[in-house]
Amino acid sequence: MATLISNNFMLRTPTAERLYHDFARNLPIIDYHCHLDAQDIADDVTYENLTQLWLAGDHYKWRLMRSAGIEERYITGDASDYEKFLAWTSVLERAVGNPMYHWASLELYRYFDFKEPLTLDNADQVWEFCNSKLQSGLFSARQLLNRSNVELLCTTDDPIDDLSAHRAIAEDLSINTLVLPTFRPDRILDIEKIGYMDYLRTLSGPSGMVSSWIDLKILLASRIEHFASHGCRLSDHAMERFTFISASDSDAERVFHKKLENPDMPLTDEEVTIYKSALLLFLATEYHARGWTMQIHFGCRRDNNTRQFRAIGANTGFDTIGGDSNFVAPMAEFMSMLDDHEILPRMILYSLNPNHDPIIDTLIGCFQNGKDALWIQHGAAWWFNDNEQGIRNHLRSLAAQSFLPGFIGMLTDSRSFLSYTRHEYFRRILCDYLGGLVERGEFAKNMEILGSIVQDICYSNARRIFVPEE
Repeated sequence: MATLISNNFMLRTPTAERLYHDFARNLPIIDYHCHLDAQDIADDVTYENLTQLWLAGDHYKWRLMRSAGIEERYITGDASDYEKFLAWTSVLERAVGNPMYHWASLELYRYFDFKEPLTLDNADQVWEFCNSKLQSGLFSARQLLNRSNVELLCTTDDPIDDLSAHRAIAEDLSINTLVLPTFRPDRILDIEKIGYMDYLRTLSGPSGMVSSWIDLKILLASRIEHFASHGCRLSDHAMERFTFISASDSDAERVFHKKLENPDMPLTDEEVTIYKSALLLFLATEYHARGWTMQIHFGCRRDNNTRQFRAIGANTGFDTIGGDSNFVAPMAEFMSMLDDHEILPRMILYSLNPNHDPIIDTLIGCFQNGKDALWIQHGAAWWFNDNEQGIRNHLRSLAAQSFLPGFIGMLTDSRSFLSYTRHEYFRRILCDYLGGLVERGEFAKNMEILGSIVQDICYSNARRIFVPEE
């Protein structure tokens, strides 16, 4: 069977080939947003078989398998690892047009040197071949990071995390990858959700429940400082919709006090917005003071299947694109209020709705500050958009409405140590996009300028922001 991943895979012009091979291919990876577990890196975990490494925790693959009619027991259920692998193979060999087909082929090629597309005909061969390599002792978490040339990765961490795994990693001089935490305070912002009070108790710690708005801010500032002491340079906020109104501390205190006094009484939509707005303003101020970058992810409606949520929990592939364009006014007001006080932190905005691409690209242009290219960023095409067409559309919009050379490039947003081939996937698409412009006579064929643009987008821009100076 012919090899799918050739040297010039997805590179359709001579200029694209040169840009990729001369400027992009060998660059280190700065993965500024992922969901790898820092404890796995600290423990340098290994894997018994390909299913454990490849399929466990990967809701991208699970979602595709469900769509192809695979029973849940072969996805997250009690089937054997071998049975799950065969079920996945039966889907993948027919997944025409799906990015999983390309990603899986890249993963088998780059990590296991298996060059043929995976099919049921060669499934046993792949299973035995890859498992024998896994059992060689050369495929631990750290070795996979080394093989992927990952210079920096930023995990996603709850404020209650003691960051002991990060301390262990930082103290282990044998680890070549810089691993930093990211502050993800979603659960303290989601005052309207079930479990908020239990989370607040846990966050408050043994000294007792926080009892005032001021005390809550003091507590969160201490957690931010704890993260900063472990090298954190990023926060992340995920929400279905971005809402904001101008809210004072006294407004927030009133809402917070109401929640503490009557935990079972639902808050109004306005009260929820008041609380979240005041807290986001406070957090943004703290981030700016420390030179952090504030990420805001929105436009995703999560856990839509209630029955499956009860059965197998969150982050299992039952999410969808959501959101509407009503985020523009509140986002602009939020950023403008911070900018007016000269405390607007560097930001990365992501919407899961691809219709928002030109909206975000024009909005960020309103708040650049002259200190750096794209102080406010439109984050990478993610989740349902990190396919070929989604990435191309994102690049076209950013180039047309903003300044593409300032873009900080790709991220994995993944729980898998094999996902670093997504950076190769992105780099090939980027080089093909730029090469196409040149070949059509739409941009000058100046390889020095083009090469520097490729290197900046794929590596240098992100490194400049997220890798601390020595």
